[in-house]
Amino acid sequence: MDLRITTVQTKLFWQDRNKNLETLGEKIRSIPVPTDVIVLPEMFATGFSMETKTFAEEADGSSVTWMKALAAEKNAVITGSLMITENGNYYNRLIWMQPDGISISYNKRHLFRMANEHDYYTAGDAKQIISWKGWKICPLICYDLRFPVWSRNTSKNGEFDYDCLIYVANWPEKRSFAWSSLITARAIENQAYVIAVNRVGTDGNDIQYSGDSAILDFKGERLSKTERFGDKTETVQISFSDLEEYRKSFPVYLDQDAFELNY
Repeated sequence: MDLRITTVQTKLFWQDRNKNLETLGEKIRSIPVPTDVIVLPEMFATGFSMETKTFAEEADGSSVTWMKALAAEKNAVITGSLMITENGNYYNRLIWMQPDGISISYNKRHLFRMANEHDYYTAGDAKQIISWKGWKICPLICYDLRFPVWSRNTSKNGEFDYDCLIYVANWPEKRSFAWSSLITARAIENQAYVIAVNRVGTDGNDIQYSGDSAILDFKGERLSKTERFGDKTETVQISFSDLEEYRKSFPVYLDQDAFELNY
């Protein structure tokens, strides 16, 4: 079955949850075609902030409640990351909110030390592989992109770990070459679709973001048309049969190196 993916490349209002949810709600409700998965940027309610004590929400807080209501309204998954507090810790947590109200979470594994993220947040220790409409999807967050071992797609007897990688990000424009190069590499080396959603605009630390959001196929070729710096919502249909056919015709995975991860 094909899957319809909607990417939301948008500016974010610095540490203004109400304004971000209001603006994103308008964009999501205005999506003109049916879709299966709506992907928002990293920390879509606040921007990439370290003000955890002021802005972190409980796991059932207002932003998650908003996602639940809107996912049901649009009959689609809504996913993106939020600043979440739980058991005395803070997490940069991706929420995968299904229209039936079931949610799955992934805590960012690699915390961006150049912004001291590791001083404010607790790192996750487990990947999530989510099954949705016949697809296996692996959601990751921003700095995770730089660590190919974490996103490695293995195969046993022709069964892959996942079919699609999702990256949600606040990735600055000054490192946009690395972003574009690495999302392409992840698609090629893992023989999987990559959905990469980044914000635009300038944040409260005067950091500029160019977006460069993209939907790439399993050969690293771009399927989406969203332009740099544009405030754009775009829906693209990806094909499972095309993915299967390519994997069978070009079975790189049969020659993968075997190793185990120790955390």
